[in-house]
Amino acid sequence: MRMKDKVAIIIGAGQSPGEGMGNGRATAIVFAREGAKVLCVDVNLASAEETATLIVEAGGSASAFNADVTREAEIKACIDAAVERWGRLDTLHYNVGVSLAGGDKPPLEITEEAFDRVSAINLRGFVMACKHAVPIMRTQHSGCILAISSVVALSSTYATVVYKTSKAGMIAFTEQIARHNAEYGVRANVILPGLMNTPMAVDTRARLWGQPRAEVVAARNARVPLRRTMGTAWDVANAALFLASDEASFITGVSLPVDGGQLLRSAD
Repeated sequence: MRMKDKVAIIIGAGQSPGEGMGNGRATAIVFAREGAKVLCVDVNLASAEETATLIVEAGGSASAFNADVTREAEIKACIDAAVERWGRLDTLHYNVGVSLAGGDKPPLEITEEAFDRVSAINLRGFVMACKHAVPIMRTQHSGCILAISSVVALSSTYATVVYKTSKAGMIAFTEQIARHNAEYGVRANVILPGLMNTPMAVDTRARLWGQPRAEVVAARNARVPLRRTMGTAWDVANAALFLASDEASFITGVSLPVDGGQLLRSAD
């Protein structure tokens, strides 16, 4: 088992309403299958509890925790709870993000309120989580920080402001954490999903745009070079598993696209 006896916190382990599986829930399940003890953290406690229940019913070890990532004290509380319960922290996985649902708009339409809201969730929460997790990992002389950014961080064609800029900030901050903590045995890497068939990505757009889900799926599939089909949450979860496992023990400061070749189209 690739994460036997490891302790993982997944912030964003619930998911948005809609069909299928979200990245955070899928990652929690995969980590638990591989032997990790998982603290499933989400602003929606009921959704976090659903994830934890799926894990426990399958024979894994998990617990749910309610936290709002815009409140530093709540982030610290979830980290403290994991260490108090299991005695250590091996992986902090920040899987939180919001875009259109947070009011993101193009540059000439963005409001201060939307900019602050999306930035606080996507980037500031990640910074605060690392602030409280890294000292524990330094003391252990081991640990893994993972963040979910997006390929849009590297794209000049993305239409709205804050999702792109905050996700780019996550890459920059991950590199900073990796560089300044390497001597302590702490690794930090970031995953860049492309077009994914998840509730947040697809169902949110279908609701906001007033379109059938099938139409949104078809349009997104057509933009993916690899098999003209979006990825799934399991693709992201498997990438996270590799980076969190000992197989990636010499990998730090890396941004890993999981995008079916989407970034290759930037040269088209």
